[in-house]
Order: sequence, then C-alpha cells, then structure tokens
Amino acid sequence: MVWTGTWVSDRLGIELAGDDELRGLLGLALRRNPKRAHLLVSGVLGKHVPQLPSVVHGHGVTLGRRVRALLGPEEAARAVVLGYAETATALGHAVADGLETAPYLHSTRRPVASVPSAGGFEESHSHATSHLLLPEDPAFFDRGGEAGRGPLVLVDDEFSTGNTVLNTLRDLHARHPRDHYVIVALVDMRAAGDAGRLAAFAEETGARVDVVAHARGTVRLPENVLARGLRLVEEQDGRTADPLVPCAPAVAPVRLELGWPAGLPDGGRHGFTPDHRARLREALPAMAARIVDGLGGPEQAGRVLVLGFEELMYAPLVLARALEEAGLDMRFSTTTRSPVLAVDDPGYAIRTRLAFPAHDDPADGPGERYAYNVAGGGFDTVLAVVDSAADTPALHAPGGLLAQLATAAPRVALAVVPAHTPVPRTPDRQEPPVLPAPLRGPDFSSYEPDDVGWLLQDLSAVRLEAPVEEREEAVQRGGAHYAESLPVEYQPTEEYQELYRDALAGSAARIARAVGTVTELVLAERSPRPVLVSLARAGTPVGVLMRRWARHRHGTELPHYAVSIVRGRGIDANALRWLAAHHDPADVVFVDGWTGKGAITRELADALAGFPGFDPEIAVLADPGSCVRTYGTREDFLIPSACLNSTVSGLISRTVLRDDLVGPHDYHGAKFYRELSGSDVSRDFVAAVEDRFDEVADAVDQQVKEAASADRAPTWEGWAAVERISEEQGIHDVNLVKPGVGETTRVLLRRVPWKILARRGAGADLAHIRLLAEQRGVPVEERDDLPYTCVGLIHPRYTRGATGADGKAVGSA
Repeated sequence: MVWTGTWVSDRLGIELAGDDELRGLLGLALRRNPKRAHLLVSGVLGKHVPQLPSVVHGHGVTLGRRVRALLGPEEAARAVVLGYAETATALGHAVADGLETAPYLHSTRRPVASVPSAGGFEESHSHATSHLLLPEDPAFFDRGGEAGRGPLVLVDDEFSTGNTVLNTLRDLHARHPRDHYVIVALVDMRAAGDAGRLAAFAEETGARVDVVAHARGTVRLPENVLARGLRLVEEQDGRTADPLVPCAPAVAPVRLELGWPAGLPDGGRHGFTPDHRARLREALPAMAARIVDGLGGPEQAGRVLVLGFEELMYAPLVLARALEEAGLDMRFSTTTRSPVLAVDDPGYAIRTRLAFPAHDDPADGPGERYAYNVAGGGFDTVLAVVDSAADTPALHAPGGLLAQLATAAPRVALAVVPAHTPVPRTPDRQEPPVLPAPLRGPDFSSYEPDDVGWLLQDLSAVRLEAPVEEREEAVQRGGAHYAESLPVEYQPTEEYQELYRDALAGSAARIARAVGTVTELVLAERSPRPVLVSLARAGTPVGVLMRRWARHRHGTELPHYAVSIVRGRGIDANALRWLAAHHDPADVVFVDGWTGKGAITRELADALAGFPGFDPEIAVLADPGSCVRTYGTREDFLIPSACLNSTVSGLISRTVLRDDLVGPHDYHGAKFYRELSGSDVSRDFVAAVEDRFDEVADAVDQQVKEAASADRAPTWEGWAAVERISEEQGIHDVNLVKPGVGETTRVLLRRVPWKILARRGAGADLAHIRLLAEQRGVPVEERDDLPYTCVGLIHPRYTRGATGADGKAVGSA
C-alpha cells in the first residue's frame, strides 16, 4: 500500500523518522494555515480519516491501561483526565475508559456564561487558539482525598513541540499544584530540545512528569518549508485540484431518536464521571438497536459512516462502536474546524473534503467547517450525530452539512444528543448520593447476571422474619405494616413439591404461550426496545421469561430490572430515579405476574404521578381481574411460580420497607436466602417454560393477531367481585379478600387464612391449594358463582388463638 504521506514528502521533503509503526499511524497533508505547513493526519484518531470504531476506541483504551499500570491501582483511583479540543476529546474519553475510575474533562471553545472558567491556555499553532476549562464541579481538579491531589493525565492526539502541554501545565500548576503529571498521546514527535523543556518544568516544580505514547519519532522539516508549503497550496488551488463539492439543495434526512438517557451529559465538556460512563455503557445497546431499526436493518443500511461533530466525538464514537458490535459495516469520523488542502491521490491523507457553514452559532463568529474523506468513501449511509445546540436551521439549509452529505452518500440520517446544560455547584447545592448499580447474581439472587438487575439493597444479614401469626396480629391491629418484616419462608413438603412439579409439567406450554403473547404485545404496542421492570418478586420470573422470549424469537437483549412496590406506600422512588437516569422512561414497561382485584395496578398509577414520562400500565402474564390491557391471558389458572416463595424467584425474599433500614437515598430492601440453594428451582422453572417456546410460536402469533383487533379495555370485574364477596362474607375490607389462584396461594403461604372459596370442578389448578388448606386446617368452600378459580379470605379479626370458620384454631404455616 502507498503511504499516505508520500505526496507531501516527495514535494516538500518532509520526513518521519522513528518507530516502525509511525507510517501505519500517520499520514501527511497540507494545512491552510500560515503558522504551520504540514498536518500529521492520524489514521486511528477518527477525526479526518474514517476508521473502524473499535480501532479508534481501542487505541485510547490501550493507552489508558498503560497509564493505569504506570500509576498503580491506588494512584489511578485518585487520577483525573484532561483531553484537548477538538481532536482529542474522544481519545481522552477512551483513555479515561482504560483507567476505569477516573473522571474526565476536555477543553472547549464553547463558552458557557453560567460556568466560571477553571483555567485556560493557548494552542499557538492552531487555527483557533484559545482553550477553556469549564468543569461543572469546581473541585474537579482537586480530586485525590486526604492524600492530596491525585495525578493529572493530559491527553492529546500528538505531542509535537510540547508547547500546548507546557502552557496547560503552567496554568494548572499555578491553580492546582500537584506532584505527578502524565502526558498521553498517540504519537510523541518531539525533538530533543522540546523534551528538555518538559524536563525543565519538572525540575522547576518538583513534579514528576511521565509520557505515554503508542509510537515515538520526529518530523524532519527542510528549510523554508512553511513558505514552500503555502506556495504549494496556492498552486493546487489554482489547478482546482481540491475537490470541493458544490452546495446542494436542502434535504430531509432520516431523523433517528436515540433515547439518550435523561440527565446524562453528552460528553466531557463540563465533566464526565465514572457513573456517567457506566450509565452510557448500559444504555448503548438500546440506542444502537433504535438506530438499526431506524435504518431498516443491516442490509438496508449498508456501509455506514457515523459522523461526529467537532468536539462531540465520544458519544458518536461509542454509538458507532455499538453498531459495529451489532454487525453493521461501520466507520467513524468527525467534522472539524481545521482547514486542510484535499488532493485526490492515494499518497495523500486527505482525498476529499466537504465544506459547509458552522451551524452551532459559535462564540468566535461564523466560519467554514469541513468533513474530510467522506465523499468517495463508498458509504451507503452517513449518520450525522450532533448535539441539540447544533441542530439549527443552518444545519438543514441548502449548502449546510446535511445537504453536502447528500452529495456524498445516497442516504443521510441525523441523530441529536441533548446538549448538557451545566448547573454550577455551590456550597449550598449538594449533590444527592450516587445511587448504586443494580444487584445481580450470583452475589444477589440465583438468576443469571443478565436475566435481572435488582434495584434493591441487600438486607441478608438483618433478622427480619417473624411468625405468620405475630405479623398478622400486628398488621390488623395497625401496629405494623406488612412490609416491615418478613414471614418465615415456607418449606414445602415432598408431597407439595411433587404437586409443583406436576403443575409445571402440565402448564409449561400454557405459560409459554402467555409469555410469548404478552411480550409480543409489548414489542408491538409499547416500545420496540422496552426496558422491562418487574415488580419484585412475583413479577420477576415473568420478566425473566419475557426477556428470554425476546432473545429467543427476535435475537433482542432487553434490559430487565426488579423494583419494589408496597401497597399503601407506593413504588421505590429511588429506583425510579435510577431508571430515569439510565433509560428513557417512555421505554419502561412494568411487569407483574398476575392481577387479582387490581390493587397494585392502582397503586402504581398513583405512585407514578410524580414521575412524568413513565407509563403506569402494567403488563401481566395473567389478568383474571380484567384490570389491564396488556396481558398474556385472562384465564385464572395455576402459574407454578405462585406455588412457591423465594425458591422459584431467585432466592429473593419479599421486599422490605422500614424507616430504620431504608433511608431517604436507599432502595427498598430484600434478603438473599443463600441457605435455601439446595431447594432452589428458579432456573429450572425458567428453563422448563423456555423449552416450550418453539412449540407455542404459531399459537402466539394467532393470539397476538386476535388481540390486536379485540376490545381489551379493563372492565375491573375483579374489583367488583371482591367488593361483593367482602360484603357477603361480612369482612367489609377488600384488602382481606385475595382473588385468583396466585393470590390465594399467597394467603396460604404468608398470611392467616380464614377460608378458601373454590369454583366447583376447578380440578388440577387447585390441587396445591387443597393440600395447603388441609395442612393448615383451613376449610375450602365450593361455589358455582365465582368469577375466579378460587378466592382466599384472610382472617378478618385475627388474634392468636382465634378460630377459623369451622370453629377450629387456625394453624401455623
């Protein structure tokens, strides 16, 4: 292959000397700049030359890991990273990714009146010399803890004379002195004299200065190269060799909605923390899937270029990387302010250019901007990614960026990232504590880590269990709430376990059909990329199965979390805040196992009133109460996961909400019963149902087709039936009437039952109910007029020693 610096080297005598890999990293071009003739054009930076996103990001991450090894874990944990606008903004991000724990900031040329400058410096050879440092957190450069300020890692694409770095070091050392600096670059091209100036700074300040680079060398410049270079540019312009594409008419690009997480900064212009990094990583698969869907799939998208926007490099880069991982033929590059000569020659690094007016109302006034090597790149689709500040009429105008891109590719798309609006921190503005990441198996729950993330706190070490009778008495007397303690976990007899196994074998296909139906309805009617949020814990096995169906049938990996909701006290507000910060609330679909009378459905709607954007409609496996419109079935049949407690729900307890355990910034709590692992059937239950997915696929398609045209509006028949039964039985409290097989099972396992109403002839669906009732001495009354298969009645006036409806003492579970 011809080296992309050959054309310049042959005409001006500029040479690269140094490591063997230099020519693989760098080419040469000519600047339209009276301060410097040549431009070192990186092939792995993702600025002027379209490149594989994995290559661009990988080079930065590798440098970050080398810095981490240099510093050691303790010092790396105290470090901060600073990148240079505009070319090194994504490179600095990637270095911070490699360091893993470091916050990141990059310089900017976009001032923000509300954010005071934390420093600045000049880049003397640049076409735009002034750099601003505008961290949202004024203490950004003071990170390090009691040991003092940690190392500062400065990242640029090339380290040529060292002037910019020295300007930065002197400015920041005067404001925030520290004893260790690390300079990071793709290439270190300093001459011996330049290296000596950096050593002099270290000696002068007493600070240690290290340099980390992929390759080292120097640029050998002949005499009068600047004047000769300017003449060469003029000659090429006179020959019209620069293939500047003329203005094109305005076009309407395909606009793609990303679902960018609310509150997540668009990059490091004002600071980007490790928590921001984790949130972005978690959101990337869903955003990439939206892009793929919006482009019509990989085949229709063809060869794709994601084109970032000046300083906005990292967000487009990681989006492109996610698309590459999704199987698209991807390249990545970015628009730029840098005016460079284009020469259509294989030995020259800048083959083509597109020129267009600035479209973000820059503070230094209007000017021309450029996209290099896009025209002639063989791209079927160009996806421009800009921030909302740059989504202006100028972007869409004739001759604007989108119109110029339309001359270079048959298809143009646009995605807009919300521009972050910083809120300066002051002493009286305290940030709430960062909410922890979801708990996952095997550390918390026996499910696979990807199956569910639990937005709960682990209370496994706390004694919370109390006998059923004590809990019931306390709850009914008003001295306690049911969520303040846990019932002693019911340990099923061998006979009962055999009933469970028989029930699972007999109903796995019926459950699979309901899982498929509700999942397909969610995908078709709620969101193509839903975020499943199950209501712990009855909803969690259903959420796991819905996630498995989407993967099995569509190859789609849906995020799934479990959150706590407590009757009378609402949903976990901190869990909602975490979800809103990491996902688009419009994509969140709440999932539960079944409806009884619809109390939780109403509870959720009330709880979400203060959280705009979330849809309160629950998707359930079974809706015998006719309380929702998104369901798998309205039959009241035995769902085997209702037969057991934690041993079919990942070994997780009911959720707990108690003031002395759950603070204002805590998630609700739950326990992980590791000691019950010998009885755990959670994964077996999921596997048994998943094994039937192919068998029921046709039936699911037919059921979804029928559901699409059916009237599925809730009638709340279940609530009306419960009110009627409550009055008939003299209970006068709907909370003590638990309709449906699932709720009746809960009554027998966790409450003090009074009696069971059963539909005559219900058969196998009630075999476990009859066994539990027999074990606890609870009468079963056959009825012909029940809208449910069965109804469990909690003892309406319970005290220890109370008798059941048959006059016998109520037994303990």
